[in-house]
Amino acid sequence: MEDGQPGPGARSPPSDSPEVLLHGVFALLGPPPKAAPYALSLTRGGELRMQPVGSAPAGPGPVLPLADCIGCRAFAAREPQQGPAAYFSLFCYPFRKGWGHSAPSRQRLARTFRVCGAAAEPAENLRLAETWAGRIRELAAPGIPPQGERRDHARELVRAGDLSQWDVVVVLAGDGLLYEVVNGLMEREDWQTAIKKPLCTLPGGSGNALAASINHYAGNARAAKEELLTNCTYFLCKGLHAPMDLVSLSTASGKRLFSFLSFGWGFISDVDLASEKYRNLGQARFTVGTVQQLAALRVYKGRLAYLPMDPAGVSSPSSSPEPDSHPLPCSNGHPVHMRPQPAPGVLQSPPAGSLPEDSLLVPFDQPVPQHWTVVPEEEFIMIFAIYQSHVGADFTMAPAAKLHDSSIHLFYLKAGVSRLVLLKLFLAMQKGTHLDLPCPHLHYVRVRAFRLQPFTAAGLMTVDGEPLACEPVQGQVHDQLCRVISGS
Repeated sequence: MEDGQPGPGARSPPSDSPEVLLHGVFALLGPPPKAAPYALSLTRGGELRMQPVGSAPAGPGPVLPLADCIGCRAFAAREPQQGPAAYFSLFCYPFRKGWGHSAPSRQRLARTFRVCGAAAEPAENLRLAETWAGRIRELAAPGIPPQGERRDHARELVRAGDLSQWDVVVVLAGDGLLYEVVNGLMEREDWQTAIKKPLCTLPGGSGNALAASINHYAGNARAAKEELLTNCTYFLCKGLHAPMDLVSLSTASGKRLFSFLSFGWGFISDVDLASEKYRNLGQARFTVGTVQQLAALRVYKGRLAYLPMDPAGVSSPSSSPEPDSHPLPCSNGHPVHMRPQPAPGVLQSPPAGSLPEDSLLVPFDQPVPQHWTVVPEEEFIMIFAIYQSHVGADFTMAPAAKLHDSSIHLFYLKAGVSRLVLLKLFLAMQKGTHLDLPCPHLHYVRVRAFRLQPFTAAGLMTVDGEPLACEPVQGQVHDQLCRVISGS
C-alpha cells in the first residue's frame, strides 16, 4: 500500500475493508477559512472513503463511489500567508433523491483536498496530489487504458473484452487507434452485435480526420485543437449516434481489413508516413512532410480499376437485379431478389456469422468484371480513396462526403503534373477548393469498389493513416456497417 502524508488522529483502515491502494490525511476545503482534516482511503473496489480526523468517530464517514466520478485533476496554487500548496479536485454526479415524488437525478458534487504540507518541497506535495488524482481517474474509468501500451493493444482489448459494461466506446487519440478498435470489433465472434456499439472519437492525435469530418457534417465552422475537442465532447454529451459506412479491403496476401477513413498509395501516403518523425509539431507535420516529398517527387506504376456510381448514386450494373434473379414478396412492399449460384471461381457467400461478403469483388487471379472502368494511364503521382470529408483537421479532401453515402470518393493524380501545380493543389485542399482548380491530371470519381495492382512494390500504402505493405489491394464499401457519435 502506498501511503499519503500521515497526520495526527489518522486511523488505520479496518482489517475487513477492501484492499486499500492509497491512504493519507488531507484537508477538505470548505467555505473560507475552514479546511477540515480527513483521513482518505482509496480502495481497489473503486471507493474514496473519508473519515474526519481529530474527534471521536461517530461511525463510518462519507463514501464517494468513483463510478460516479467524471474527472479528477491535481494543481498547485499559492495561499495567502502560507505560500504554494498542492491540491486535487474530483467531480462527481451521484444520484440524489428528488423533491416530493420526483425521480432521483444526478447532481454535481465537487470535492477539493489540500495536501497537508509535511513535505519540505512544494514539488513533492504536487507529485503526491498527482498520484492521487491519477489513481482516482483510473478507478473512475476502468476498461481500456488511456493509451495503448503497444501497437495493436487496443485491437486486442476490444477483441476479447466484455462490451456489455459500456454504452459507448470512446477513443481519445488520433485516427490510428480508432482503426485498431474497429478491426478488433470485426475480429470478434459476435462482430454483428459488437460493431453496432456506438464509437466516439475525441481528437487527441495529429491528424484527427474523422473528428474533423463529424464536426463538418454537423454544420460547424472548421475547428482544430481544443475547439475541435470541445465540439466532439459536446456531441458525446448529446449522445446522438448515426450509421457510418466501412470499407472492406482485401490484399493479395490474404489480409482482410476494415477501414473507416481512407486508403492511399503515392504522394499523400508518403507525406503521412514521412511526417511521423515530426508528430510533435501537430498539424504542421503535414506541411513539413509535403515540402520534403515535393523535393523528391516519385512516380508510381500500376493498374487502377473501379466500379463507378450511376447518376442516382448507386453502382449501376451491380445494384440492379440480375436478369435471372427471382423476386420474392417482402413485408415492406419491395421485392427481395434471390441471386442464382455464382459461377465457379467467383467469391462465394460466407456462412452465417462470418464477415460480410464482398459481393462486388472477384478473386485477384480473375480480371475485373466488364462493367468496371479500367484507367488507361498506368503512371500516377498518387491514388487516394477516402470515405469522409477530411483527411486531416485542416484538409478537406472530399467536401461532398457523408458518414453514410454508400460510396468511396476516389482521387487519382496522373504523372506529368508540375511541382508548382501540386503545391497549389495542396494549399487549396486546406479550404476544400482543390477540385475548382484547372488541373487535367487530377481525377475524382465516386465509386462502390476499386482494385489497385502495383507493378512493383514501390513505397508503402496506408489504411486510415497506418502503413500497409505495397501489394495488390481491392475494396468495396459496406453501407452503414457501424455506428458513431455524431452531431445530428
